[in-house]
Amino acid sequence: MMSDTNTSADLDPDDWVEYRRLAHAMLDDAISHVEHIRDRGVWHSAPDASRHRFAQPLPVMPRPLGQVLDDVRTHVMPFAGGNLHPRFMGWVHGAATPIGIVAEMIAATLDMNCGGRNHIGLEVERQITRWLQQALGYPDGASGLFLTGSSMANFLAVVLAKIEALGEDTRRLGLKASDRRLVAYASSEAHVCIAQALELSGLGSDKLRRIPTDAAGRMDIGQLHAAISEDRGVGLHPFLVVASAGTVNTGAIDPLFEISEIAERERLWFHVDGAIGALLAFSDKLRPLLKGIEKSDSVAFDFHKWGHVPYDAGFLLVRDGDKHKAAFASPTSYLQRADRGLAAGTTWPCDLGPDLSRGFRALKTWMTIETLGAGKIGDAIWHNCQLALYLATKIQNSPIFALKAPVSLSIVCFGMRDVEDSSVNRELVLDLHESGIAAPSWTMINGETVVRCAIINHRTTRDDIDLFFDAISELAAKRCPADQEIQAGR
Repeated sequence: MMSDTNTSADLDPDDWVEYRRLAHAMLDDAISHVEHIRDRGVWHSAPDASRHRFAQPLPVMPRPLGQVLDDVRTHVMPFAGGNLHPRFMGWVHGAATPIGIVAEMIAATLDMNCGGRNHIGLEVERQITRWLQQALGYPDGASGLFLTGSSMANFLAVVLAKIEALGEDTRRLGLKASDRRLVAYASSEAHVCIAQALELSGLGSDKLRRIPTDAAGRMDIGQLHAAISEDRGVGLHPFLVVASAGTVNTGAIDPLFEISEIAERERLWFHVDGAIGALLAFSDKLRPLLKGIEKSDSVAFDFHKWGHVPYDAGFLLVRDGDKHKAAFASPTSYLQRADRGLAAGTTWPCDLGPDLSRGFRALKTWMTIETLGAGKIGDAIWHNCQLALYLATKIQNSPIFALKAPVSLSIVCFGMRDVEDSSVNRELVLDLHESGIAAPSWTMINGETVVRCAIINHRTTRDDIDLFFDAISELAAKRCPADQEIQAGR
């Protein structure tokens, strides 16, 4: 039997008054969650009851929104990842701000697809591009694109560099159409997504040369130059060098200016993975550390890290907007442009990357920067770096711990002194996670397991550093063999 097509099948609330009441109450709860974030532990493991709640069959029949929101309050909000908390130091995660709550609500209300077409969402995204063009010293004609994060942005940059090296025909003909054997360069401390980007682009991760670092964890320029010369000598085609503006392990910044000179001389695409450090450009005190980034061909970074925009808000900035468009635009009948109406415009975001369906990430970024100002965000970044130096001083004065890497920006790596098995540092981290007091992480430095603290949260204070350090010192003393006399202060 056919349904009556004149009957509405909309999915809006039957009772808007009740919906409004429930929505307002949930908004109040969300704001309270952030306002009182210090009053709860950094992290709590979800109990079996909550995990079971999300192992249910597909619901067929409707359920009252109030009951669903109660489930969110009970089974979701108490067991989040913890990165809003001032003592979350495990990974380079931003802490967002209450501005993002309102921004996400508005973006969800408008539900705009920002892949293209003639609407205001694209203008907001172009505004962000112009702002970052200004902050990073890029010329007019640069282009920008929101993505999920720097991993995707770095991938697109590798694709851009490949097409620049092999020509636009490689989009259609593939790698076999060229006899050039491409090779790329990044430091041994570069993020794993760089190697993955070469894999996904069809080149293979064995085409990435891992350049050793100096004592500060920065790419060794002499080694880079030697590697390029050696590869050219055996008939390979160097095409890309990736510098890190903030390495993932220690936060080191590669010598960007020197790398830019090599890239120019050797005719390489110069890309900067600035996932951690590109937004140092917002700080007058830290901006000089980025000298040379203005000479790059592209930069990847995340507003959801030190920009404190809610996840996700990655970004790719490209010096030459024409090259950017030539690498990704795919004209087709259902994406034709016009000089008026919703189809107006020449370059849409879908011409600059693989996504046609895209959310309104630009709004939460625009609202955060517009409300706080770049200067205040930069001051928060500077404050985090000062807290890292404060923690490093406590470690250096400690009879229990020792620094395991130079402190760059706001990442501090340390571990227990005089232990035969460095895996104890990993156990300390897990002890802290389960205590709810703090959430650092661990990594490997020179073959040793170390505690890694990434101080990224704008809410973190010296008191938080003191509380964290006292807690990990007490845990270390309990785990240490008695003959090490740690508690006696040896």
